[in-house]
Amino acid sequence: MDIHNRICIIFKNCLQLGVFTIERRIRRTKTLLRKGLATLLQQKPLEEITVTELVQVSDINRSTFYLHYSDIYDLMEHIQTELFEEVEQAVQSHLITPFTQNGLPFFEDVFTILYQNQEICAALIGPNGSPAFLRRIEEMISSYSLQALQTAFPQRQQDAQYTFSFCATGCLGLIKEWIAKGCKESPQHMTTITFQMIQNILYGNYTLE
Repeated sequence: MDIHNRICIIFKNCLQLGVFTIERRIRRTKTLLRKGLATLLQQKPLEEITVTELVQVSDINRSTFYLHYSDIYDLMEHIQTELFEEVEQAVQSHLITPFTQNGLPFFEDVFTILYQNQEICAALIGPNGSPAFLRRIEEMISSYSLQALQTAFPQRQQDAQYTFSFCATGCLGLIKEWIAKGCKESPQHMTTITFQMIQNILYGNYTLE
């Protein structure tokens, strides 16, 4: 290998290392801001949080914040969008009926996402958070789950919406309680009990004529 090729390889490796380092710094910055916002939302509503106090709590420079976000509301929107995209990916990854044993990975993925983001999720469902957060997750999941329910029980089409609403309300309540208590149980445990509850409701109700 001649000197020119060696220099090109070294230069390419340096570029790749530089990109990796920058991406890692960006992830670290966003993680710190997410944790900082979660902390402040436990104390006050979003409209009372300033960029100055957020960067102080997050231990980053004010200029670094503005490299990524225009204001506090932009940060909040990005955080929620990222969470919604993760949930959407979980939904799309398991395009099967969630009402059979094959649906367990679907539930586990959702609980794992919430568990991995429990600090900001706790803030979002708290008194100073976003009331629309859980509603939007419900809407995303319902667009798939309601159709799956209607497919699983074609003879009970007219009752599907009511049954789904009942199950969804219970699941959201369960999620809120779990997050509010600090996610002490594992995503796997929550998956199991959620799945069992839904199974009991669906097959207990739908087998009775």
